[in-house]
Amino acid sequence: MPKITFFNLPEDKKETLIQAVKKEFSRVPLYDASITNIIKEASISRGSFYQYFEDKEDAFFFLLNELTKENKYIFIHLLSRNHGNLFETMIEFFRIIVSEEENFNFLKNTFLNMTHRIENTFARSFSSTDKNENFEIFSSLVDKSNLNISNDNELFYILQIIAAVTFRNFVDKFARDLTVEDAMNTYLIEMNLLMNGLKKSNI
Repeated sequence: MPKITFFNLPEDKKETLIQAVKKEFSRVPLYDASITNIIKEASISRGSFYQYFEDKEDAFFFLLNELTKENKYIFIHLLSRNHGNLFETMIEFFRIIVSEEENFNFLKNTFLNMTHRIENTFARSFSSTDKNENFEIFSSLVDKSNLNISNDNELFYILQIIAAVTFRNFVDKFARDLTVEDAMNTYLIEMNLLMNGLKKSNI
């Protein structure tokens, strides 16, 4: 979490610093990033940087959290527009993320250097790693009538399964440099398997 001095910056200086941070984490992954590059780009001193952030990890997760907030807004909008259809919403959401141009390199560096903390942070865009207020919001919007579940506990685990499949497809897209359509084709196959079930009925 950035320090209070960061939030007290004038908007133009804050934006300059954010863009400098974003440029560096778009150039390289978190652990290869250089604070020196950030302060040069932002035209601030090293001491000033540490007045705003604890360290480069703090700056990175500030950016990731901001992106997650934007994604959550998009996801909830899609879920409402799709009348609670979870699978249609996930497919639309996936296309938006893999079609992203402005944050392409930042996302690529993020997904190709995934850690448990990064995954948990980004997952808040469309899921929840705990049965908390975020989960209750998602649960209230999801149309459960077309899901083979009996309670919110099962919905929670469905979201975990979908999140795991989605993350694997994000990584695959960036690792193999897939086109948007190739990434979508693979994701659609996997989501259709989840929608239709993996076990044949006895009928």
